[in-house]
Amino acid sequence: MPRVELDAVAFSFDGLDVAHSKDVAIETPVNIVYGARPYAVMMTTPTDLEDFAYGFTLTEGVVADAAFIKSVELHERAKGIELVVTLMADAPRHPMRERSLSGRTGCGLCGVTSLEQFPMAKVQAHAAKDVSLEAVRRALGALEASQPLNGLTRAVHAAAWCSADGTLQQVREDVGRHNALDKLIGARLRAGQTPGDGFLLLTSRCSYELVDKAAVYGARTIVTISAPTSFAVERARAHDMTLLAVARRDSVLAFHGAERVRRA
Repeated sequence: MPRVELDAVAFSFDGLDVAHSKDVAIETPVNIVYGARPYAVMMTTPTDLEDFAYGFTLTEGVVADAAFIKSVELHERAKGIELVVTLMADAPRHPMRERSLSGRTGCGLCGVTSLEQFPMAKVQAHAAKDVSLEAVRRALGALEASQPLNGLTRAVHAAAWCSADGTLQQVREDVGRHNALDKLIGARLRAGQTPGDGFLLLTSRCSYELVDKAAVYGARTIVTISAPTSFAVERARAHDMTLLAVARRDSVLAFHGAERVRRA
């Protein structure tokens, strides 16, 4: 489990201060390298890194199909971890944007210096399916028990893939909400799993990058615990993706695709 126990002092409002120890999530620099070319340094929870490499490579638009990924090698370095991704020789070479900054935990446009560099990865388009409120409620009810690292640290996000009936199929955790989603997508790519009628459930706010990454994989429904940004709603509308947010066990807000939401 990627955590460390640290000493702290627990201050109480009633004046009873005590020594305390707390499980803290580990955050590690991960350098993603294509061939011999460094591409990005992402601050990441150091688990499921091969999944992360696959998901990141697809959702960043480096390749249009995960089949073009030949191998992923992990190397531990003094200052972090290096992920070397080797692409197939016949992989179409997309122009890779330069990142002048490391990828911070919550950042989606690190290193972009002009609007012309705005990332636009290829989106997998197909018809959106209906989603039931009962399935969303079932998934929400099961999610907390499927987040062991967050249960210990209360410091990481989760991305879950749910079947049409709300059964959790895979869950990935990370300090970064984008990283958690990339890990989840990568896990499904490596297993050859297509979106089908399922939906995404995310514990974070809904930013535009999460909508775009989901669309690149082919997801047509995304459910988030917190609210979306205005640009995320714009992207969901552009992709005609069902976007449900501020999801609670007794209610949810439909920002797009309300006509596809059914009660049972």
